[in-house]
Amino acid sequence: MATQPQQTRWSQFGVLITVFFFWGFVAASNDILIPVFKKAFGLTQAQSQLVSVAFYVAYTVGSLLYVGVSKLIGRDLLAHIGYRDGIALGLLLSALGTLLFYPAANTGSFTLMLSGLFIVGLGFALQQIAANPLAIVMGNPATGAQRLTLAGGINNFGTTVGPLLVSLAIFGSVTAGNDQASIESVKIPYLVLGVAFVLVALLLRLSAVPNHIDLDALTHKDAPQKDPTRDSGSALHYPQLVLGMLAIFLYVGVEVSTVSNLPAYLHEGLGIQTHHLAPYVSLYWASLMIGRWTGAAGAFETSASAKKLLTLILPFFAFGVYLAVNAIAQHDVSQFYGYAGVIVVMIAATLLSRGNPARMLFYFALCGIAALLTGMATTGTVSIFAFISVGLFCSTMWPCIFALAISGLGRHTNQGSSLLIMMIMGGGLVSWVQGALADRVGVQMSFWVGVACFAYLAFYALRAGTALRRQGIDLDRLAAEHGH
Repeated sequence: MATQPQQTRWSQFGVLITVFFFWGFVAASNDILIPVFKKAFGLTQAQSQLVSVAFYVAYTVGSLLYVGVSKLIGRDLLAHIGYRDGIALGLLLSALGTLLFYPAANTGSFTLMLSGLFIVGLGFALQQIAANPLAIVMGNPATGAQRLTLAGGINNFGTTVGPLLVSLAIFGSVTAGNDQASIESVKIPYLVLGVAFVLVALLLRLSAVPNHIDLDALTHKDAPQKDPTRDSGSALHYPQLVLGMLAIFLYVGVEVSTVSNLPAYLHEGLGIQTHHLAPYVSLYWASLMIGRWTGAAGAFETSASAKKLLTLILPFFAFGVYLAVNAIAQHDVSQFYGYAGVIVVMIAATLLSRGNPARMLFYFALCGIAALLTGMATTGTVSIFAFISVGLFCSTMWPCIFALAISGLGRHTNQGSSLLIMMIMGGGLVSWVQGALADRVGVQMSFWVGVACFAYLAFYALRAGTALRRQGIDLDRLAAEHGH
């Protein structure tokens, strides 16, 4: 099916983005499991990060399996089974992973817990390989990055409520004052999640979401100028993709490692009890929602002035959603009102980028470096807000990197997408590296790992923009044509 729509197919897009919600729900819930498992199983900070390692390395294994199966059948797997059906299959695989939480919780087995998370991650890998290109083609290709940003905003609604619901399941209500984690209580939310995976798989299978797309047609529309590398025999011949693979590795790395090690800093450095950590973890992931809702303003087919107005309104609306769900969960949200000032900085960086994904990635990487340096140099509320604001500045990096990396790939887009998904393992490996450093120098100083990640991302933003210009793709022109 050739897919070159000028208007976003919102009814189909609405079904697709439900899977983005679940990716976020599970990923953020892991950050509640980490301190719980650390205490219950007597783990070091590095050992506790095995939760992230098991989950995110599964993306790499899943991507390798995808490439292997494609070679085995002599055809791209998604081209064979279809994008929609591929996502449904991935959901069913993830549902199988949640079933392992039942015997794992009953036997108190850390290994079985990790195995369950690994299988959930395998299913997510297939879902992501299919869903990201689908999000880009469900409308004008020039606003594909903004559609990915909008989908990411839904993903981060999942990350906002995930920690709260899982914390409620493990500890009970805040007013109950329970600070003891029950490993057995972990199984219920994950079994419910498995049922939800199956239901969404059925919904998706019966929906009108496209099952096949024409990637060559998409790329020729997006980059009408002659591209000297268009007919290259492999996606790895494109510099924007090769450098983008490392960018995805380090971006997911800094995003996950910051929040995975944040609970240890809050507990050990500032004395905040484990059962009170949920609103802080929730705000970190809500920050990604805030930033992505801001960047998603460009996905709507409306005037330039209306888009700018949405850019100012949506982030504070998203912040209001965070405050509301945490107030409902009976957490004291007044301590977080001052965070609105940090949101203003993020809005300014968004407006300065003028819709150019390379420029946005560069500005946000610099802001991320500043945030981590501030967090390491201060203490108390300032340091908390600084570390949590890394979520704001990571918010639009995924769609920016993804859009930059697969631009101009044409028939190699699926291969490029799977290679990018493979690098999500950075979320586990970088988290483990920071955890190991934290055991040596203390948690607060371990955030130097994130500074190094952001430095590379700033470099990639500059390098990818140059590579695409040489291939005849003008990012500023494309942004200007569509009202940014």
